[in-house]
Order: sequence, then structure tokens, then C-alpha cells
Amino acid sequence: MSSRIATVSRDTQETQVKISLNLDGTGRLDGATGVPFLDHMLDQIARHGLIDLDIKATGDTHIDDHHTVEDVGITLGQAFARAIGDKRGIYRYGHAYVPLDEALSRVVIDFSGRAGLFMDVEFTRDTVGALDTQLFWEFFQGFVNHAAVTLHIDNLKGFNVHHQAETIFKAFGRALRMAMAEDPRMAGQMPSTKGTL
Repeated sequence: MSSRIATVSRDTQETQVKISLNLDGTGRLDGATGVPFLDHMLDQIARHGLIDLDIKATGDTHIDDHHTVEDVGITLGQAFARAIGDKRGIYRYGHAYVPLDEALSRVVIDFSGRAGLFMDVEFTRDTVGALDTQLFWEFFQGFVNHAAVTLHIDNLKGFNVHHQAETIFKAFGRALRMAMAEDPRMAGQMPSTKGTL
């Protein structure tokens, strides 16, 4: 499998985001978004997905975190789409269950070429740290729309909102890692009867 790296920039009147990633990395995150809890969650994606992720983001956080969180999701999705290429030889599907104390989340992903987010999460508080928990949906919606993946996220249990969020992002990283791994039995074939994804 060839090198799977990408760099994408997104510049708007609200945010400036630059993401470089290596899908076959060591799990390293460098940089910051200006939204501390989002940085903590991106670290989970990198560490558990074994992705090297460099990010620089600035945005109108003096208004709120919405534009920055959404645009980081969009830019990350664009970078994944570019780095994954035509998807030949990958497993395509990935899933993970991740617990953290009382919380348990399940994430299932399909590099289907079709954007779809199905998120069943009832956060027990409206904020975690200073971050509005509604913005997690915005992050994942931005990602799936631009990575062209189908993503199911279910928080199965939990009452600590930090634990709920962390299990989701850890499971997301693990599911990504499984789905984008090279399948030796596929031998470079397209993982679809359609012949394309």
C-alpha cells in the first residue's frame, strides 16, 4: 500500500484550519484548535487510530466554538478522503466498543463513499468543560460529509459526560483503525461488488 498522507487547508471568514495526517502513523497529535476539550478528543482519535495528526486551527471562538469544531470536522474528513485514496485493499468496515468506567460506546464505520451520520447519544449535561455537547454532532457531520463514510455512533450507557464523550472518540479512533487497515486477503482489490466506492 502506498503512503497514505494528506494535507488540507480550509480558510473562511470564520476559521482557518490546516490538517496534515498520516494514516499509517504512530498515534501522535501535534498542534491545537483553540478548543481545549476538542484537542483532548482529537488526541484520542490519533492515539487509538494510530494516526499522526498535525493541526493548526484558529477561529471566532470569542463568539462560540461552533465554527471551529465544525470546520475541524470538515477539514479532517477532507484529509481522510484524500489520504485513503481509492480504498483498494482496505477492510472498509470497522467497529469498536470502548468502556470508560460506567460509560460504554459503540462506533461502526463504513468507507462506503456515501455520507451518513446516525448518532444516538443522550449526553447527561449540556457542556463538557466549556464545550457545548451539541457540537460533537457538528464535528461528526462535517467529517462524514467530506470523508464520504457511513458512521453509526451509540452511547450505550454512562452518566459522566466526560466519560461519554471520551468513549465515543476512542471508539471512533479504533473503528477507523480497523476499517482503513490493509486486508492481505483483498490483495489490492476493491472491497465492493460494484467495483468502486
